Amino acid sequence: MNATIAVVAGDGIGPEVVGQAVRVLEAVARKHGHTFHFPEALVGGCAIDRYGTALPDESLALCRAADAVLFGAVGGPKWDDPTAPVRPEQGLLGLRKELELFANLRPVTVLPALAGASTLKPEAIEGVDFIVVRELTGGLYFGPRGRREIDGHEAAYDTMIYSVPEIERVAHVAFRLAHGRRRLVTSVDKANVLECSRLWRQVVGRVAQSYPDVTLEHQLVDSCAMALVREPRRFDVILTENMFGDILTDEAAQLTGSIGMLPSASLGTGRRGLYEPIHGSAPAIAGQDVANPLAAILSAAMLLRHSLGLEREAQEVEAAVGRVVAAGHRTADLARPGEPVVGTKAMGALVVQEIERL
Repeated sequence: MNATIAVVAGDGIGPEVVGQAVRVLEAVARKHGHTFHFPEALVGGCAIDRYGTALPDESLALCRAADAVLFGAVGGPKWDDPTAPVRPEQGLLGLRKELELFANLRPVTVLPALAGASTLKPEAIEGVDFIVVRELTGGLYFGPRGRREIDGHEAAYDTMIYSVPEIERVAHVAFRLAHGRRRLVTSVDKANVLECSRLWRQVVGRVAQSYPDVTLEHQLVDSCAMALVREPRRFDVILTENMFGDILTDEAAQLTGSIGMLPSASLGTGRRGLYEPIHGSAPAIAGQDVANPLAAILSAAMLLRHSLGLEREAQEVEAAVGRVVAAGHRTADLARPGEPVVGTKAMGALVVQEIERL
């Protein structure tokens, strides 16, 4: 296969972890006779510094021309003024919008060797394997917002808006995924309070009728947050809107022992997608060779699966990560007191070695 993968490393630890993901993809290409091209694009704070915008036209054009986008992270103290008209996050949000990526897939799997790294008891998280499907283009993050005076006082507002087509298309993604898994969709909303959630629940219920072999259950977001800690094994596919998904997946990351273990894929109607670890730019540890690259590497596995259709290669990358962790190798975020620690580059090298052995 000949494929072009746009590399958008971004800010903070982004270049370090994405560098190891590219290293893994290069190993996959060598082993299986593929040719992968890795053109680089600036998005986020680094793009603001050079171009004055978080998403330069040339970066967007490069990503549009690619088969897939491998993304790192954006942001940092240098650009941390919440009132600034141009912010790093605008680059990622704009890229998702311009590429028409509306469904964010975040798998949550607890590797047996990392059960002790979680703050929950090992017996509570053993066998956890679910995926969160988060809607990406609607909700509070994209609705009208602003400030105005109410009763003589300054007030602010953010508006949650969802349309029927927006809900339908992401619901179909969730049900199709569930069909190939354990056939359970948990749709998460706040329908006891929010009108948007009432529409969400109605539309998801209608979509479910097209998938008679998949069970649908509805759950309020606060109840779901509690259940993720109390009984995470019960979930298969969680379907939810933008902000709820953002919050719940960060909570779910702690089941795995570290947010540095969770990959994600942002998909649209075609095969092109954007793949990124869900962690942030972690500027405090940037450039120190201590960041965990495994979420970025597992994101590369999702890229192989969803955009390039290379299921065997994706499974090899995932198996290699599992074997490295099972062998006891840990970055600082995963290590218990007294355990030996490996750096970002060393962890990437270990995964490459396992891929070559498999």
